[in-house]
Amino acid sequence: MHFSKKLGLFLGPILFFIILGLPFELVSEQGDKVIAVAAWMIVWWITEAVSISVSALLPLLLFPLLKVMPIADVGANYGSPIVFLFFGGFVMALALEKVNLHRRIALNIIRLTGTTPNKVVLGFMIATAALSMWISNTATTVVMLPIAMSVIGLLVNDEDGFTKSDQNFALSVMLGIAFSANAGGVATVIGTPPNMVMVGLLENEYNIEISFFKWMLLGIPFSFTMIAISYFVLTRWMFPNRQLKFSASKEVINDELTKLGPMSGKEKMVLVIFAVTVSLWIFRALINDIFPNLKLNDTMISIFAAVALFALPYNLKKGDFLIVWQDTSRLAWGILILFGGGLALAKGMSVSGIVDLVANTIAASDISILLMASLLIFLMLFMTEIMSNVALVAVLAPVVAGIAIGLEIPILYLLIPVTIASSCAFMLPMATPPNAIVFASGYVKVHEMARVGIILNLIAVVILILVFQFVLPILF
Repeated sequence: MHFSKKLGLFLGPILFFIILGLPFELVSEQGDKVIAVAAWMIVWWITEAVSISVSALLPLLLFPLLKVMPIADVGANYGSPIVFLFFGGFVMALALEKVNLHRRIALNIIRLTGTTPNKVVLGFMIATAALSMWISNTATTVVMLPIAMSVIGLLVNDEDGFTKSDQNFALSVMLGIAFSANAGGVATVIGTPPNMVMVGLLENEYNIEISFFKWMLLGIPFSFTMIAISYFVLTRWMFPNRQLKFSASKEVINDELTKLGPMSGKEKMVLVIFAVTVSLWIFRALINDIFPNLKLNDTMISIFAAVALFALPYNLKKGDFLIVWQDTSRLAWGILILFGGGLALAKGMSVSGIVDLVANTIAASDISILLMASLLIFLMLFMTEIMSNVALVAVLAPVVAGIAIGLEIPILYLLIPVTIASSCAFMLPMATPPNAIVFASGYVKVHEMARVGIILNLIAVVILILVFQFVLPILF
């Protein structure tokens, strides 16, 4: 076991008891109890002494013991509608992966973009982003990596060996995949866990609802902009591959598609359910206007997709269904618990008056709104390089909401850019799973990722400040 993990394992509970035993109050009697629990969780989250999902169970045990909230109130957060919205999204991703539809979509996008080196990089980036909107960033990267490796393999084995241009191309493809997986996840509510934590907090605590479609109006342009900038920085500035010529990549893509064969009946069924679900998410407001008694919401649509995938038989005689319950052994259950823990912690902060205290402190100070927003975006973006972004949002989102109340601006204006910032970690391999996966390929060194990453991080900060200042007031 790593030393930092061992240290964290004991430091978490020690800190918890130290805060509880302080002879003076930090905030209030109840507030201090919540701070103590939060400190324990944060230490375990940062050091990953135990799985971050296990740390997320602490409020369920400690809040009732410390009389912060009754267990039924704490438990309600773990079964919040938002958790089930994500569950449905996960089931849909499982089905796409099981019938190999995600591979087919990715390969066809790459084939369409063309086969000059830069177009291949662009193809990989667009395909990764398109998948990452719907299935987990990690799963997307795992799908794209072997396809990328086989294309790069052609360059390693050609007549001139592995030249500098070849190396630049390999770097562009690998980093392009990681960055597009991170940025692509921002495009939809279910694309990346931090989005869900934020939407859950807004619904649970403040009765503010952001619909699937409304989020896409902001998320898709942001993702598109970040991916376009990443492509430009990688292929034109940092790792240009001007001398590179190869035609064989076309064969690789076509070979992979031939291996998949024609589209199966199961793929077609999954594709139809997927298309219907996404359409319902997009046109939900319109459907509710036409049928006011329906009161359809995003979670109901998500559960409809999950039930349809389990219940619609592909072959009734053989008892063959699209997915079966055994497939859910691959589902990210831990992430669902993590949401619950984040929402429970937010509730604790609210109930104990911590959020109000933050709001009042900010209201009493005369800091400029733009400066405050810029600082929070910058802080979140660089902290997410060393800490799980979903854990970070779980801890900081309620505090940011308190700051927004103190500044007397709509909570959304501050919370949305700060949450998106948590998905813009481009610098270090351990910052996000996609970064780690492409780093493990052996084609990327830490200093190469960091060199490009710092530039993209700073560009992301500037774009998010502009979003805060000009875009959000128009959209919301």
